Amino acid sequence: MKAVYAEKNEIHVGERPEPTLQNGEVLVRIQAASVNRRDLYTPNRLAKDAAPLILGSDATGIIEQVSADIENWQVGDEVIINPSLRWFDNTPAPPEDFEILSLPDQGTFAEKIAISAEQIERKPDYLSTEEAATIGIAPLTGYRALFTKGQLQKGQTVFIPGGSSGVATFMIQFAKNIGARVITSSRSEEKREKAKQLGVDLVIDTAEDWNAALQHETVDLVIDSVGAATFNRSLAVLKKGGTLVTFGATTADETTINLRDFFYGQYTLHGTTMGSREEFRACLSFMEAHHIRPIVEQTYAIEHATQAFQQLQESTQFGKIVLTM
Repeated sequence: MKAVYAEKNEIHVGERPEPTLQNGEVLVRIQAASVNRRDLYTPNRLAKDAAPLILGSDATGIIEQVSADIENWQVGDEVIINPSLRWFDNTPAPPEDFEILSLPDQGTFAEKIAISAEQIERKPDYLSTEEAATIGIAPLTGYRALFTKGQLQKGQTVFIPGGSSGVATFMIQFAKNIGARVITSSRSEEKREKAKQLGVDLVIDTAEDWNAALQHETVDLVIDSVGAATFNRSLAVLKKGGTLVTFGATTADETTINLRDFFYGQYTLHGTTMGSREEFRACLSFMEAHHIRPIVEQTYAIEHATQAFQQLQESTQFGKIVLTM
């Protein structure tokens, strides 16, 4: 079968063996899958002598086969894949055996995947195939960051630096649909305009003075996924007693903070990543109730996966990038 895989720290598009079905699993014929930054980093996390690993964590498709012990799924069911493996209940942190699909398991950038029936959900009817392919890492991460960790409420103001990412475009829609005020930033004038069209109340230039730009705002919550480049700038615009949630570090993993300023400000800092199946299902229900549609910037055939990766690496997209099989 055709697949996108990592071997010897490089990304390849080629043929891989079809998966074999085990007890408790379903075989899904994948129709589309979305690209995440995780896919850019995974090849370099593998040992040079590691076996080829199919990349990809998100996908939608049609069940082609079910193991004999599965009763609640049938051939022909349209499904989406929950990439948060073995984390079922909403807990403060994931269990010890938690992993994200595609490391060390084989991922979704392939024509087929065999996966535990515990990791699939029914595809919402109102979403297109390409839209459904994005329901995985991005919305789950954003939902937990905003609501489980950030406890965002109607009437509050949330600041989401870097508002063009896949996660950010979900969070903007989630926050607006509960009646929150949303602020975001971008270096690109085109992306700032797209953010306004998505419903953002205030969009600022990443390069400008955030303290000056937001001096008349009361920021209750900041969701920062950029990392070292924005962490202290984000903290500086947060109201005293406010909450900062962080789940990414696209610029750098390490930063420093002034502890005295932090504890005098009575701030709350939460780290988060991914989420539980309970939250994944709550996120799906929330999206369906508010008819939220994912923002798909670009679609590529699987043969052109390297172009999709290049676009994501350059961060030129607004929303998600999808591969079709």
